[in-house]
Amino acid sequence: MNQATETTADEALTLKALTALAQAQRLRIFKALVVAGQDGLTPGVLAEQLGSTPSGLSFHLKELAHSGLIDSEQRGRNLIYRANFARMNGVLAYLTEHCCQGTSCEVSTTAGACTTC
Repeated sequence: MNQATETTADEALTLKALTALAQAQRLRIFKALVVAGQDGLTPGVLAEQLGSTPSGLSFHLKELAHSGLIDSEQRGRNLIYRANFARMNGVLAYLTEHCCQGTSCEVSTTAGACTTC
């Protein structure tokens, strides 16, 4: 794959992820799954944490899964949803690829942001 094709593919994947997160309930779901880490959460636990019904979350979970931001695993009768950290980091890498005009960034541990820019 040449660089132009690779950049277009990265851009398309990033747009898909950002589009999925551009809805309040999906953003809340994703943040809850990030906090849960690799243990993940069931739809029931997510619904309880977010004050929603499991059936109300179904559409949003499908959209997040379609974007690649979350994965699911069948565990007995339950589905366990987890944030896809590699995908999340890929989106962040794409967005910050040319931060500081390609020079090394210095990140503040307290602000969690680039202090060079």
